[in-house]
Amino acid sequence: MTADAPKKDQEALLGVASSALGQRWVQRPFLERHAQAISDRLGVSLTIGQLIAGRGVSLEEAETFFRPSLKALLPDPASILDMTEGAKRIIRAIDSGERIAVFGDYDVDGATSSAVLIRYFRALGIEIASYIPDRMAEGYGPNAPALLGLRDRGIDLVITVDCGTLSFEPLKAASEAGLDIIVVDHHKAEPALPEAVAVINPNRLDDDSGQGQLAAVGVAFLLTVEINRLLRDAGWFKEGRREPDLRLLLDIVALGTVCDVVPLTGANRAFVTQGLKVMAGRRNPGITALADVGRVSEAPGTYHAGFVLGPRVNAGGRVGESGLGTKLLSTDSAVEARQIAEKLDKYNEERRAIEATVLEEAFAQVEAQVGIGGSPDTVVIAAGEGWHAGVIGIVASRLKDKYRLPALVIALEEGEGKGSARSISGVDLGAAVIEAQHKGLLLKGGGHAMAAGLTVEAGKVDALSDFLRDHMREAVAGAHESRALKLDAVIALSGASASLVDEIEQVGPFGSGNPSPHFAIPEVDLLKADRVGENHLRCIFKSKDGSSIKAMAFRQADEPFGHLLQTGIGRRFHIAGKLKKDTWAGAGKVEITLEDVALVGAP
Repeated sequence: MTADAPKKDQEALLGVASSALGQRWVQRPFLERHAQAISDRLGVSLTIGQLIAGRGVSLEEAETFFRPSLKALLPDPASILDMTEGAKRIIRAIDSGERIAVFGDYDVDGATSSAVLIRYFRALGIEIASYIPDRMAEGYGPNAPALLGLRDRGIDLVITVDCGTLSFEPLKAASEAGLDIIVVDHHKAEPALPEAVAVINPNRLDDDSGQGQLAAVGVAFLLTVEINRLLRDAGWFKEGRREPDLRLLLDIVALGTVCDVVPLTGANRAFVTQGLKVMAGRRNPGITALADVGRVSEAPGTYHAGFVLGPRVNAGGRVGESGLGTKLLSTDSAVEARQIAEKLDKYNEERRAIEATVLEEAFAQVEAQVGIGGSPDTVVIAAGEGWHAGVIGIVASRLKDKYRLPALVIALEEGEGKGSARSISGVDLGAAVIEAQHKGLLLKGGGHAMAAGLTVEAGKVDALSDFLRDHMREAVAGAHESRALKLDAVIALSGASASLVDEIEQVGPFGSGNPSPHFAIPEVDLLKADRVGENHLRCIFKSKDGSSIKAMAFRQADEPFGHLLQTGIGRRFHIAGKLKKDTWAGAGKVEITLEDVALVGAP
């Protein structure tokens, strides 16, 4: 937008008020003079200035946004409640020779959080134990038998990571058995806190650190920073001990941060930017082995972390051995890392097959309720006997994408259901799940705004469904009312160049909180729309000046969007999506990943 002030009610860009996906296309608002000021201050092109301005970055913040560094963005760990208390308790354990264990969740955030602590303590010369619960047998979070089992093994102090904030009864049992607990978490909290030496969670209701966007691995990393500071102040490293280089942990921190889909703003932006640089150095045997089995042949980016490395780390917890991800990321043996990575790769293939089966059944169940082309009321809910609990989160994400509604998938077995839910922007799912637990509808539950997990009695699934529909209806309606595809610019097809892609990359890393730039290309003719893979489309568009571009529409071949493309050969479209270099077509070629299309002249 080039006006002096962003308009509240913007005109539809290119006249697209309702696209193939029912979206209104709008220009991401920015002030022309603000974009120019950013461009001048940073010494970059106006395109970069516009992209940064369109993300709500002030002129004062522009430098740290564009060149994120730990020096500028690392928060004071002590600003998070209980951080110093927890670090001091850990140092007492170190000085007195107590045995320490880390208790982590089975997902990527839990595995990376655990590995950060294991590697940090090892750098101090201390080996700590680790425990990752079995998803199927134990479920999410600390459980009393596991904690008491650690106590029986001689463990004196347990650090829970990516879990523990709502584990009231298990932590009480541990405390009564003489086991000290430090909670390191980021999930939504209740006013009451569990019995623990410290509950380090920036999403505590009484925490005003402003670091609620951190993943658990970010909180765990800040804990190592605080421990290091206290040890340094106490002269611990002056006795011939080498101080750990915490920067070498940032590849793990970046992996967990990207995979937990937390906003890439503030400290997270620095963690990922610097962590990807460390990752490129291939110093962590586990991440290196994962990249090799995933056939990553270029410098890793957020895509590789989120869609190549992360799913393989997750696969152990989903369908295999829950502790494999932690073991992989914390080993120093290249041979062991390769063995574990190959095993996780096989588990990932197994996960894909199981996921496909559950997904097909879930789609069929929802379609039976609402009809083909119909839409559920407020929230998509599917439940099935015998569904594998390790894939229901992914299936929920697919349902969310298809219906553009919050989605909950429940795996039922022996009268109990384990559920995983995913939300849409503007709808706080974690708060809804906590409220459902207060209403007595859940055995346990928790999460954050965009994702949550729960356990429910089979007989209460219908009541839970009714509650979620009523509780979330207003928020979902508001989210849909404001739903629009925000586009950074309209460009000619001839302007979709490799040099533009290079400029775009300077504004990365992209992810939640810093979305990849989207561009609209107007009035192009569809020449081809070929089905590739299981459910994808590969299209060729051509403009009036003879320029052409390859376009990919992923997972759309069997959707109305894909049907429009397959029946639209020879018709003229406005297209919108993300630009990337076409690695198959050779240097200088660019393709677009389609996010939406609109027929030219359509109402």
